[in-house]
Amino acid sequence: MTTTPATAVPLRQDARTIGLIGLAHGTSHFFHLLLPPLFPWFIRDFQLSYSELGLLVTVFFVVSGVGQALSGFLVDRIGARPVLFAAFGCFVTAALAAALASGYTGLVLASVLAGLGNAPFHPVDFTILNKRVSQARLGHAFSVHGITGNLGWAVSPVLLVGITQATGSWRLAYLAAACVAGVVIAVLVWNRDAIDDRQGRWAHQARQGAAGPGGTEHALAFLGLPSVWLCFSFFFWSTCALAAIQSFASPALQQLQGLPLSITSLVVTGFMLCGAVGMVLGGFLVGKVRRLEWTISAALLGAALLLVLAGAGAAPGVGAAALAALAGFGTGLAGPSRDMLIKRAAPPGATGRVYGMVYSGLDLGFAVAAPVFGALLDGGRPAGIFYGAAAALVMSVASAALVGARQRARVPAAQAA
Repeated sequence: MTTTPATAVPLRQDARTIGLIGLAHGTSHFFHLLLPPLFPWFIRDFQLSYSELGLLVTVFFVVSGVGQALSGFLVDRIGARPVLFAAFGCFVTAALAAALASGYTGLVLASVLAGLGNAPFHPVDFTILNKRVSQARLGHAFSVHGITGNLGWAVSPVLLVGITQATGSWRLAYLAAACVAGVVIAVLVWNRDAIDDRQGRWAHQARQGAAGPGGTEHALAFLGLPSVWLCFSFFFWSTCALAAIQSFASPALQQLQGLPLSITSLVVTGFMLCGAVGMVLGGFLVGKVRRLEWTISAALLGAALLLVLAGAGAAPGVGAAALAALAGFGTGLAGPSRDMLIKRAAPPGATGRVYGMVYSGLDLGFAVAAPVFGALLDGGRPAGIFYGAAAALVMSVASAALVGARQRARVPAAQAA
């Protein structure tokens, strides 16, 4: 069976798939922050402690991480589209559970349901993108995917807190969140033909390559690939850095520089916006750079340097906040190259399983980093937030370099065979 060149695929066709998956991914990030923005209201209404509320975040990422590793198998078995629809059903029920919560148990239920909904998104998204989008535009697809995730993080607290403050009821905010998920799933169902991974241009190639010369390969065979675990470690370390900035950069800068909350609270927003700009540029680099690990290394080491300078007080006052925010550009620039590196590490026919396992490192990073960096801040070491985040980025660079080295070694071996 022959195929036409990737460039022959109409832009409108690729753009439709990319836009739909971007919308879905942005919604999943929206539900990452379903509960945290309204923690002050839960403290007021349910007399909860920050430790209890922090456990809700841990529950979300534990459920999501375990579910993400397992959902990849389901995606490879039954297809990505039905799993995507089921995930949105979990989001709707999570928002309704939060709206109806009468105490801590109800919030735990909402956290579990939101974690279940979030679990399959990366194996679903990347399976559909890799099978539906032409190779020439795949780097841009990964770029849009990352940008929409950042936008979802940005929109969630604005919408939830805004509705709560305007109406005086956080329950109405969660009903609105349920409506958001309902509208998005309606759009996806209406355009379901554009996200059907069974009909992708390269789906037939994946099926043909899934079995080796001796027959069908075992479903767990991919776990024996060192590149898979190196990619997992890459996500773990890079997410530890992200978690440090997301959760603790603002109070750390307050302690280090004496800046008001009105300024330090903008650091995370600036970090995400700079990351979005970096992702746009990173999408163009993917198709032009053969050694993807070089792009990743340069971008993340630059980000690490900026974080070290921010922690060391190299620029006083607002300058330190600007350095921390600018570091987001480096993490964003590395994003599309990172996703393409994982694609190259995935054996044919195992896309969902590989992305599910690799991206579960993201959930583990969030779950582990929060208490570690929180302890640094409680121990009176605010600079440690930035130094620790920088060290985590350096570790992620080491993982990416090893992945690239293994892939380069594999190419001559394949040619010799």
